[in-house]
Amino acid sequence: MTKPMSPAERKAVFSLASIFSLRMFGLFMLLPVLAIYADELSGTTPVLLGLALGVYGLTQAIFQLPFGMLSDRIDRKKVITCGLIIFAAGSIIAALSDSIEWLIIGRAVQGTGAISAAVLALNADLTRSEQRTKSMAIIGISIGSTFLMSLILAPILQSIMGVDGLFWLIAVLAVMAILVLYKVVPDVVPTAERNQHAPIRGQIEGALKNSQLMPLNFGILILHLVLTALFLVLPNLLITQSGLSLSEHWKLYTPILLISVLGMMPFVIIGSKPKFVSIAYRLAISLLLISLVALVIGQDHSLAWLLVSLTLLFSAFNALESLLPSLVSQLAPANSKGTAIGIYNTFQFSGIFLGGLAGGWILGRQGVTGVFVFCSIAVFGWLLVSCFATNFKLTKSN
Repeated sequence: MTKPMSPAERKAVFSLASIFSLRMFGLFMLLPVLAIYADELSGTTPVLLGLALGVYGLTQAIFQLPFGMLSDRIDRKKVITCGLIIFAAGSIIAALSDSIEWLIIGRAVQGTGAISAAVLALNADLTRSEQRTKSMAIIGISIGSTFLMSLILAPILQSIMGVDGLFWLIAVLAVMAILVLYKVVPDVVPTAERNQHAPIRGQIEGALKNSQLMPLNFGILILHLVLTALFLVLPNLLITQSGLSLSEHWKLYTPILLISVLGMMPFVIIGSKPKFVSIAYRLAISLLLISLVALVIGQDHSLAWLLVSLTLLFSAFNALESLLPSLVSQLAPANSKGTAIGIYNTFQFSGIFLGGLAGGWILGRQGVTGVFVFCSIAVFGWLLVSCFATNFKLTKSN
């Protein structure tokens, strides 16, 4: 029977989850309002508007690996602090922007502060392997909860302080995250294994050639490609099916999120046992595929059908969001965890970028159904890879 988290592990996990939440809350707040704000800036075109929305993911993808590798070689807290400072600086640039070009620059600088790999590696340092899935689930739930809160609060805060004020608030939240990092997050006890650094080229090649890690990198790319493509069509589909305005969609997302959190728990429980983790992984992908097929065949059906499909989808998504990074952190060598997670996050943000490009292109030519079919095919390919090329070898020593 799996032992519960120790007090030190709980403190580490919840404090790291709060750092993720403070940072992600600022980013999620921009989603409902940034497009309208950017459209009012001088020089805005549709292409530049899309670039303002997407450039953050591009720079995140570029800098995840460097930050992750650097965290393997120097103190992870220093790397995370540097990333948060850069993130705050980009927010200030965006807050002061009076043209679309400067907004793009600010968003690009924000993305340069790519700390996800370093934070997840620090989480791996501070938790036992048997608690890894649980800790990732806590972080995943905190991010999901933050997403919901941002959808509710963004229109209210924007009406009070404007979008430029939101950027200033984001900078303040980044500073608060630094305070949490040093005041609450425990320090890591150095180990000889972690300090035996492989050459940089060897670390990258080792992670890229690792037969256990590469299917996970492919999986996170597909997962976020699908999520990004779906959100090109879901808002309008929800408006059509429910009659609710965009500002009222929190009324739909709230029950979906709450039920999906419960729906992910069986996968997390099964996945916490090393000999069953591959089964939990494949079952979660299968559920994701089922939900997408339901969207393909039922997009014109009742609102209830749509909401049930989305609940299944987010149950699978939440489960995979906890299982994937947990597996990476357990399977990566101890002295290359930051590098491995950096590569993993590079694939993740590349999926966001590619999902936006491919989803937009397909939407313009094949409509909503085309996007759902595209997502279904992508996940079916992932399921095949998981069945024929993935058999995770975990032990308690991982």
